[in-house]
Amino acid sequence: MDRKLVLQNGEVLHGKGFGSQKECIAELVFNTSMVGYQEILSDPSYTEQLVVMTYPLIGNYGITDEDYESKLIGPKGLIVREYNDKPSNFRYTKTLREVLEENDIPGLTHVDTRRLTRILRDEGSMLGLICDEELPQEEALARLRAYPLPKDQVARVSCRKKWYSRCANPRFNVVAVDCGIKYNIIRELNRYGCNVTIVPYNTSFEQVMGLNPDGIFLSNGPGDPENVTEVIELIRQLQGKKPIFGICLGHQLIALANGLQTYKLKFGHRGANHPVKNLLSGKVEITSQNHSYAVRMDHLDNPDIEVTHINLLDHTMEGLRIEKDRIFSTQYHPEAAAGPEDSKYLFEQFVRNMEAMKKGK
Repeated sequence: MDRKLVLQNGEVLHGKGFGSQKECIAELVFNTSMVGYQEILSDPSYTEQLVVMTYPLIGNYGITDEDYESKLIGPKGLIVREYNDKPSNFRYTKTLREVLEENDIPGLTHVDTRRLTRILRDEGSMLGLICDEELPQEEALARLRAYPLPKDQVARVSCRKKWYSRCANPRFNVVAVDCGIKYNIIRELNRYGCNVTIVPYNTSFEQVMGLNPDGIFLSNGPGDPENVTEVIELIRQLQGKKPIFGICLGHQLIALANGLQTYKLKFGHRGANHPVKNLLSGKVEITSQNHSYAVRMDHLDNPDIEVTHINLLDHTMEGLRIEKDRIFSTQYHPEAAAGPEDSKYLFEQFVRNMEAMKKGK
């Protein structure tokens, strides 16, 4: 045991380092997925977070070049119960340790992740410091107290200039506002016949409309949605002019643009096993989630907004729509890789909205 994790509440968990050996401070969050650690590692929504995997064995199928969700490594650190450095998978090209080393990301193994998850569930998300075993406790806590909370995560992960993802025989042109978009969202839009132009989060209304889109997609991303004022204003200008579909952070930004409020959850939703009820169909979907914030339902004063989905674990809002403006959004990820796939129909709904507007219906 050469390294340790010091929590903001004074708790210390000891472990063994792998990957980078640097120190790092970030918000601790836990993910309950059984597979998909590569997709989690390459998800920009985890920017400025230390991810705790509750599934005990991580690394056993390695890292595959085709399975990244972005060019970025989102988390500042990874904490696991048992790390396997000898993958058994004919597709793997690197080990998880090698990827962490290349990207200067510290990992910590042999940690009691069950105890750590219980702390986060009982006390809520908090800052944590991964450091060498020799660092004095007083010094570690002082560094945690002095750590400034970032507010620029979306600006850091969004693309710097527009880029394209085209498909064969396209039917629609979609502009995707990149707040930290995942590749599988783009792949799904391509599968449904959409050419996609991905633009930076601070792209202006005039620039978006100049691309002549049939629909607007608002992506997932990290941080507090109230800090992303550029996209909130963009939504207000676009609303009613083009169909809009938002996922995760995009859902929260649509809500803020329409007068609703957001708040930070005690420990967030992260994992591929959250039951969500579709209030329009009555069906329950198993969903993949990754967010710290939710939309308040006790301030739902806008009569045009309809709640469409509810989380069955804590009854938070998981979806909304504004039918007159052809706007809808979900808090969860219907495109989830490595799954589940219960909610792919939402992309079909987006296509139907674009088709109806093109036909003037």
